Amino acid sequence: MKTYKYNLNSALNIDDLDYVCLKKENDKCTITIDINYQAAYGLGERFNCINQKGLTVQSHVYEKFCNQGEISYCPIPFFFTNTGLGVYVDSWVINEFDFGDTIKITISKDSSDKFPEIYFFLGEPKEIISEYVSLTGKPFITPKWSFGPWISANRWNTEELVEEQLELLEKHKFPANVMVLEAWSDEATFYRWNENGEWKNPKEMIDKLHDKGIKLLLWQCPVIKKMEEGRFHKVNEEDWEHVKQKGLCIKNADGSPYTIPKRRWFSGSMIPDFTNEETIKWWFEKRQHLLDIGVDGFKTDGGEFVYDDDIKAHNGMTGIELKNAYASSYVQAYHDFIGKDRVLYSRAGYKGQQNFPMQWAGDQQSTWDELRHIILAGISLGMSGVPYWGFDIAGFAGELPTVELYERSTQLAVFTPVMQWHSEPIGGQFSEILPGIKGTNDRSPWNMALCYQDEDLIDRLRYHHNLRTNLLPYIYDQAKKSSETGIPMMKHLVLEYPEDELVYNIEDSFMFGDILVAPIIFEGKTDREVYLPDGMWTNLWTGETFTGNKRYQIDSGKERIPVFLRNGGGIALNLGEDKELGSYVGNGMEEYNNLCFYLAGDVGEYCFSDDLGNKILITWKDGINKTQVLSGNIQFDIIDNI
Repeated sequence: MKTYKYNLNSALNIDDLDYVCLKKENDKCTITIDINYQAAYGLGERFNCINQKGLTVQSHVYEKFCNQGEISYCPIPFFFTNTGLGVYVDSWVINEFDFGDTIKITISKDSSDKFPEIYFFLGEPKEIISEYVSLTGKPFITPKWSFGPWISANRWNTEELVEEQLELLEKHKFPANVMVLEAWSDEATFYRWNENGEWKNPKEMIDKLHDKGIKLLLWQCPVIKKMEEGRFHKVNEEDWEHVKQKGLCIKNADGSPYTIPKRRWFSGSMIPDFTNEETIKWWFEKRQHLLDIGVDGFKTDGGEFVYDDDIKAHNGMTGIELKNAYASSYVQAYHDFIGKDRVLYSRAGYKGQQNFPMQWAGDQQSTWDELRHIILAGISLGMSGVPYWGFDIAGFAGELPTVELYERSTQLAVFTPVMQWHSEPIGGQFSEILPGIKGTNDRSPWNMALCYQDEDLIDRLRYHHNLRTNLLPYIYDQAKKSSETGIPMMKHLVLEYPEDELVYNIEDSFMFGDILVAPIIFEGKTDREVYLPDGMWTNLWTGETFTGNKRYQIDSGKERIPVFLRNGGGIALNLGEDKELGSYVGNGMEEYNNLCFYLAGDVGEYCFSDDLGNKILITWKDGINKTQVLSGNIQFDIIDNI
């Protein structure tokens, strides 16, 4: 692995790489890379495709409601090719990457009239990602509970509705480790709770959630809100005047407060300046009471609110940088506030976003097309060094998903870093744009079963939510490895098989540790083509083995998607009394019901560790297993099938 660093203000050429040409002209610097390449990966969360060859990409944080296309909430100015070359432009400015026959990077000066530094990496794909992450910050491991099942909705705005969900979870025996409340606040300041007595006692409610093994996240957005026409809120008015007088917001060139433009989300609102320590102090003093009563983190929505070049932040950045940097300053401020034992779930970000886990894919409609885009987004973001990511199962907006789409999305979500269902309010906050079905947009498993009069749906979905908790030891182990290496949990096949040209353009399957996941992403299908790379593979559901370097047509039925374990690998499982997949093990995190290991192939090695102090090394050959408990005192079993 080699890394070359150049300051583009002083560099006259790229001496170390004879296929790279540098040209500076006025306020632009052009880097031309003349290589014979087949694929370019990275560039942040990309909804259009993973391999960006043939496209021109801008590194621009931008919000778009559903069907994002070429737009990205979380672009990252980093990419690598199949030739073993990686590039990172250490800049907040919007730059352009043209992946034609040659690669052309057009880099702009920042507001101080300077060009950035640029890095070139030479190595294997995993090495390049790890090196980028080492430069920009290794992700820390979030708590184990953050990898359990999540439930979320915009409409839960009273304690009664929260209680109702707890009762339904228990009635249907569904596990859940995280609840996200969006409509919890006064909807004017987004920090005052229970203004009109809708909630009996938030602290007691949180304590009850914790007793049931459920953590609580609250929705946030970085605005000093412009109230709706005809609506007055005293505290909001006081905050507005305070922020103006103290200069705690992003400002226009003339020093007046910048406000979000018309026809944009939260138009007319000011945005806090998180580069100003006084702003940070004031903002989080208002929210400290939420941590004091036990809130476990925040869903940090928005952040894509800068649209003008001539605005300015306290640290001297102008809109030229803030179009990308604002979202990062926002999530970093929250990250510093909550500490490492709590969790952020953010939508917008830029370079170094892996420092502020976790990330979510934003707004999607409930369509098959959006499901296909989601897979692209998760894999591409991982290729950019962000390991912990999730999406709203089957989308959250528009008409209810069909039962088939909902099930296929759930089956996929089991094997992503964050598994969450979420829905907008009854009637839909976007109901005029995307009308809901039958007057409700509730995407809970029970409401889906009720709306479609499908009594068996709850049982089918319960299996997959239980499967998630069965897999939690394995998933958390993979998350720990990602935090150590920077390699994502959802891996494009090229990360494991860089010499195999057949994987370069596979964009509908991925590795999840040693597991290959091939989602069903077309309506009416129970089978799909799956390419298995070199080696031997075991079907997780049937135990059947397959030889690699071949394509197979796999029929997995309606209730499963094709999933294979690479021979030589293992899976750690927490299973119920029957020691079967899909068995209920509850929400507990402090112990295992039955810790079991499933091993594939005749020869292999699996090293497992957890957050409880256990570390186990298992090696096997020709049917003989050798286990070493390196730390801890845990009982476990090795099982022959699952």
